[in-house]
Amino acid sequence: MDKLSKTGRYEFLSEPFHCDFGNRLFIGHLGNHLLNAADFHSNDRGFGMHYLNTIHKTWVLSRLAVEMNEMPEAYVRFAVETWVEGVMRFFTNRNFKIEDAKTGKVYGYGRSVWAMIDTETRQPTDLLAVRDGQIVSYIDKDKPCPMEKSGRVKIGESAEFVRSIDTYYNDVDINGHINSIKYIEHIADLWPVDWYRSHAIKRFEAAYVAEAHGGDRLHFYREQTGEGDFSVRIMKQTPDEGEALTEVCRGRVVFTEQ
Repeated sequence: MDKLSKTGRYEFLSEPFHCDFGNRLFIGHLGNHLLNAADFHSNDRGFGMHYLNTIHKTWVLSRLAVEMNEMPEAYVRFAVETWVEGVMRFFTNRNFKIEDAKTGKVYGYGRSVWAMIDTETRQPTDLLAVRDGQIVSYIDKDKPCPMEKSGRVKIGESAEFVRSIDTYYNDVDINGHINSIKYIEHIADLWPVDWYRSHAIKRFEAAYVAEAHGGDRLHFYREQTGEGDFSVRIMKQTPDEGEALTEVCRGRVVFTEQ
């Protein structure tokens, strides 16, 4: 296989029906485009899902953070650049840059952490053993990603319960668990429509703690930690485990007034 560039660049359209009432791309759809770019980049370079599925392995998202100056408007063509910043035995750090495909105006950046798991045991697997560690040759530590790395999302036990939701077919992804972007959409829905008439998401962080599956009930708790700064905890309730709750995801949302 010919060695490709370390950075991949993929163009997308901000489709009108993927935009909110303010004519801006939904955070969830932006997240989908970032994950698609990551998938295209890894597949093109031989360590993506196409190959991993043949050896009973897959990528799962562990952390995702995005920081946006603004969201692309409807009908805008934007580009996502993505590259691998670092690789460890069980995790890899992947960054993103989101810009206008024509003008180069930067909309924002993203950082993510991925784990490779065995699809049969659901346990972490040594990603350096795949294709003799080929992923290492694509590390780019010098390409800048000028946004703060994700920290540990802190949320107290006294966080306010907001709502519970059931999960269904459309919540489940190719890996058989609740889609990581669905958590982001559900978190964004914790604020009413009117809130978004005067606020925009400046930064969004999600840390995935455990898997949830279709049929699980999700419980959402929220705590304000600063001006426009909120932390969220998501707990799952599995039908065959009674009232027991297990934490599956933590999120942080920082809003800016507009």
